[in-house]
Amino acid sequence: MIDIDKILDTARKKDASDVHLICGLKPMLRIRRELIEYECPSPLVEDDMYEVYDYFVRGNVDKDRVFKETKKLDTSFEFEDIRLRVNISLANEIPVFTMRLIKNELPKYEDLGVPDIVRRMTYQPQGLMLVTGKTNSGKTTTLNALINEINENQNKKILTLENPVEYKHTSKKSVIIQKEVGAGRDCLSFSDGVKNSLREDCDILVIGEIRDRETMEAAIETAESGHLVIGTLHTKSCAETIDRMVNFYEIRDQQTVKYLISSLLKLVISQRLLPSKTGELVLVPEVMVVDNIVSGIIRKEKISVSEIEDAIQSNLEKGSIGLINSIAELFVNDVITLEQAKAQIEEKNIETLNRTIMQLKIKKEKDNRINQ
Repeated sequence: MIDIDKILDTARKKDASDVHLICGLKPMLRIRRELIEYECPSPLVEDDMYEVYDYFVRGNVDKDRVFKETKKLDTSFEFEDIRLRVNISLANEIPVFTMRLIKNELPKYEDLGVPDIVRRMTYQPQGLMLVTGKTNSGKTTTLNALINEINENQNKKILTLENPVEYKHTSKKSVIIQKEVGAGRDCLSFSDGVKNSLREDCDILVIGEIRDRETMEAAIETAESGHLVIGTLHTKSCAETIDRMVNFYEIRDQQTVKYLISSLLKLVISQRLLPSKTGELVLVPEVMVVDNIVSGIIRKEKISVSEIEDAIQSNLEKGSIGLINSIAELFVNDVITLEQAKAQIEEKNIETLNRTIMQLKIKKEKDNRINQ
């Protein structure tokens, strides 16, 4: 018989980010990106997996129906003083569980390593801001830290659409309404929630994930109508984000969409997390502030990734930050190794990385001499 409470308690004490329960294996804890086996007498068996299913679904008819119809379920769960984001899927027709542990206390925005231009951009009265990155790149933490920053410093009505709700916010200077998306929850789909937000008098709309054309269209319409929309996308760079947004649409519609994006998009932050020399995870941000040059590139018939990257690099004074600059700075400050730095970029950009590192070292030495 599986003791799920004990597993979750151990995960919390060991500061694990995720727990994996798979039939035939012992429970696995992800601690600082490493998968660590949970100490227990024997691997999980099929009966254990159905016992865990009952533990999380708790007889909820809607959740049970969604899982049986779609063979997957995303839900939230509270265990003592922590929240969990639980994903249930099937492997060999047996339930498989992935649980993300969410700390109740959000880290302060300034402690995340997110550039200040991202916070400042939330004062825009309308437009579109995107937080992007691959899975486990810290998008949700950044997004919620931004929400908390707005909540503490601006007088706004903030509406969030999430699947599931991870961090629970309490209204402070702003008013916050959090809605969970999915069958049997607050709204059926992200696109439905976005469309209805137009009638809810919100100032800022936060979309937990833009994953299809319908949601993107609704987000653009909301931004057009005078709201600030902040959303996330699963992309690995700022340039790829533009490409993904455009490719939601049919070829015949793409040119029109490019003009809309170029006028509404204000900023994209694409982020990665790397283990530092001390074992802690550090943020590697790439930031694209959309100015006239970037807008012009977006409107072109064929979007060039290299042109966007060059535009980011040449727009540093407006707050843009190139990926190579972020990586080089972490290396020069002795946070990551040179091997880690080189592994994050394409081979063709190694020379640019070396040159940037040299320039930053010279600048650092010069600053040290001035301060002595």
